[in-house]
Amino acid sequence: MVHKLKKPNMDLSIVVPLYNEEESIKELYDWIQRVVSPLNWSYEVIFVDDGSTDTSWTVIEELKREAAPVKGIRFRRNYGKSAGLYCGFEAAQGDVVITMDADLQDSPDEIPELTRMVKEEGYDIVSGWKKKRYDPIGKTLPSKLFNRTVRMVSGIKLHDFNCGLKAYRNEVVKNIEVYGEMHRYIPLIAKQAGFKRIGEKVVQHQERKYGVSKFGIERTIKGFLDLLSVTFIAKFGKRPMHLFGALGTLMFAVGFLTALGLGASKLWYVYHNVAARLLTDSPYFYISLVSMVIGTQLFLAGFLAEMVARNGHERNNYHISQRID
Repeated sequence: MVHKLKKPNMDLSIVVPLYNEEESIKELYDWIQRVVSPLNWSYEVIFVDDGSTDTSWTVIEELKREAAPVKGIRFRRNYGKSAGLYCGFEAAQGDVVITMDADLQDSPDEIPELTRMVKEEGYDIVSGWKKKRYDPIGKTLPSKLFNRTVRMVSGIKLHDFNCGLKAYRNEVVKNIEVYGEMHRYIPLIAKQAGFKRIGEKVVQHQERKYGVSKFGIERTIKGFLDLLSVTFIAKFGKRPMHLFGALGTLMFAVGFLTALGLGASKLWYVYHNVAARLLTDSPYFYISLVSMVIGTQLFLAGFLAEMVARNGHERNNYHISQRID
């Protein structure tokens, strides 16, 4: 569900989802404070603890007692980064919302320029690009392949979709829904919601100082599957019959025409008293039957999906940017 849109009442919100990052939280907050405090902005830092099993939440509680700008959200168990961002976006009150990871690999020194690009240059989203990375080749090579694929499919010219360091206008985060593992596709989700001014900035990438990475090679595999999912939902989520109905009709037509051709051929042989084998002896007969059966099933699947979509409570959920009454 899309968040209710409220007028921002502060300049900046910094959303930091984290999982077992007890060593880096205090250091990250101090770094953010050194960068943002001299700018005289009203700001908040929202730490979202994604079910950490270490003392991360204790550190956040201590920070809250020491510093008013700190807010904390704690999950009972680990839900994933998308869930953390969703709840962080829901709580964010700043005119500009910055997201960053808690492992100190994202530099808070980038915050002023990212904020300026949103406020002064009118971008809806500014995504960081870690042009020079300090990750092993086993992580950088799949990342390059992944980003190239997403660029081709989405048409969004970003080099690093999965960079955690991003800046958003408040309106953007209140009008998109991030779930599952879709956080890496936020620029694509935002574009589909009508926010098309998407920019990019080269940002510093720091070497991991504490702990180990929470992501493995399975992230790349899940990433490609999620890309298919988000693309399909965007194009056919509210009109599934356009896909399943078209495929079903095509499959049925191919099977029917093949069967028709076989039948016509058999009748021609019989009419001219030419010996011909039984239709059931031809493999094309069974191929045509299977094709018609699959076509019928696809068509029915599209019909049922269309009924579900038309009765969904969000079937008329449209993003309205302005209204004059």
